[in-house]
Amino acid sequence: MNKFSLLACTAIGMSGLVLTANQAAAFEKAQLGARAAAQTQLEFDIYLPLEHKAELLKLEEALQTPGTPQYHQWLKPAEFEARFAPSRATVDKITRELTANGLQVTAVRSHSLHVTGSVAAVERAFATELATAHFKNGRSGLAATKPMVMTPNLAASGAVVPAFDSIVRMKKPSMVRADLPDNRTSPTGGYWFDDLKEAYTFPSYKLLNGTGVTIGILMEDGQSLADTQRYFAHEGLPAPKITEIDLYGAPKYDPNNPFNSAEVQLDIQQSGGMAPGASIIDYNIPDLSDATILAGLTTIIEANVADVVNMSFGGGEIFYTKAFNNGQDFSGILVVYDDLFAQGNVQGITFTASSGDFGSNPVPALACLEGGGPGCGGFLQTAESPASSPHVVGVGGTNLVTSFVTGKLTSTYVSENANPDPVNGDPDFGTNATGAIWASGGGTSIVYPKPGYQKLVTTGSKMRTVPDVSLHMGGCPGVAVHPCGPNRSFDWVGINNAFYGFVGTSASSPDMAGLLALKIQLLGSRLGNENFDIYGMAAVQAVGGTTVFRQNIPGNNGAFVTKKKGYNQVLGNGTVIGTAFLGAPNMKAAGDPQTPTNP
Repeated sequence: MNKFSLLACTAIGMSGLVLTANQAAAFEKAQLGARAAAQTQLEFDIYLPLEHKAELLKLEEALQTPGTPQYHQWLKPAEFEARFAPSRATVDKITRELTANGLQVTAVRSHSLHVTGSVAAVERAFATELATAHFKNGRSGLAATKPMVMTPNLAASGAVVPAFDSIVRMKKPSMVRADLPDNRTSPTGGYWFDDLKEAYTFPSYKLLNGTGVTIGILMEDGQSLADTQRYFAHEGLPAPKITEIDLYGAPKYDPNNPFNSAEVQLDIQQSGGMAPGASIIDYNIPDLSDATILAGLTTIIEANVADVVNMSFGGGEIFYTKAFNNGQDFSGILVVYDDLFAQGNVQGITFTASSGDFGSNPVPALACLEGGGPGCGGFLQTAESPASSPHVVGVGGTNLVTSFVTGKLTSTYVSENANPDPVNGDPDFGTNATGAIWASGGGTSIVYPKPGYQKLVTTGSKMRTVPDVSLHMGGCPGVAVHPCGPNRSFDWVGINNAFYGFVGTSASSPDMAGLLALKIQLLGSRLGNENFDIYGMAAVQAVGGTTVFRQNIPGNNGAFVTKKKGYNQVLGNGTVIGTAFLGAPNMKAAGDPQTPTNP
């Protein structure tokens, strides 16, 4: 079966849910209806843990360590599968077990088995019942009404089945800016891509522009090429080459609902603006359920075409714990994410993800999520996935202030702040929780141990912490308590034949992806897990070496405060100085926007 048509050929798709273009809120629980018809045909994935994970992590370190024989000798997908995929014996035992229950394994991959069969067979195999599931915006599909019980061999292998989950945990984080000063009549933006490149000392366009590099964007809702072309034309530059791959029946751009595509437009325009010579692939998926995201990642990793992949979505790790899932532990899904990212890393693929926009405490108290009225509680601390994976570069954000000269486009760096904005109510989840703030996401993982590279700096935890780096995200969203504090900034995005101001780490993350594309071009090699280099450079800076990261940026994100020096859980190691990050601090930098070095 063609992996690009898994959803299109069935009534019920990869995630067990057929979704429309409108994304549900994060941690939205479906309303369950009637029992599913027994004969309805389904297809879904069963994920199996990698074998020899410790060996994989040692290989990853060798691939990232200059001077080793393995340095940057990236694996091909088939090589990875031969070394780390579940054994043939394990797959055969599970296949026989599923076949006995009326299910068929139609494809075997490095991490998963693709399975088809009827509702009745699924219910029999997993001792559950499937019912129709409805979401507030009209989406519908099927979901399990009681916990799915793994068959003996699936249980023994530690298998995870994200399909037929009645909860969507991930969301797109960007928001529209409230008050918008006219373009380039303010030291706080709004910023175009070339403004940001001058401010953050990106290299001259004449030296590096991303040529030969492919950036992948994983996001729901199709993109509008016309809007992106109009965005780049505003600055006098052709748009990058953009290819859209619609996975699993994902709908294309809907001109009747253009703002559904605001996030993918932001991702493409920001990453492409940083690296205009790169090719961009929009991996368009139908929704942000875990099952669909994991299927999309599988496609990207198996195709092995994208060199760096941006993911401007996230969901609190706490959403996968028993407390938020009626006593079921869904943290195994986070392990599956990490396994997939690890494979991508040893193939040389680099992943970037937004760290979140509601600070250290982005999740409402459970009582509030369950419908509690006023006084139900505040917000809980949690790191957000996928940025929290040790195999992903988590990107936080600041408000940027640049030089301002009337009649000129000069946009040199002046200062940054990471000051939070209090928010009215709970705009992210719609609950009665109180105390929300708009700020750079950051925190401590409850799933992933502290990776070796984070031991090069002081993070204050034995677990993985985020973010790793930061760039401009902006502040004062429309939901903020007004007036906001001083020096709040934003980015312009081309949508629906016009330009709109947006804020969020979903802007800083694709900016970082674009910078990494420039580094790939410079080195002539993929980067893999770039966190090894990030923390290595931070450690050198800490003892007086080259300054790569701007630190001493004031601000906080609720539980955590920025520092004058070193790592913090607001901005990570700091905001990047482009040429220094590339290992070439004396390289000619991008000048004023709309000039030959920065068109």
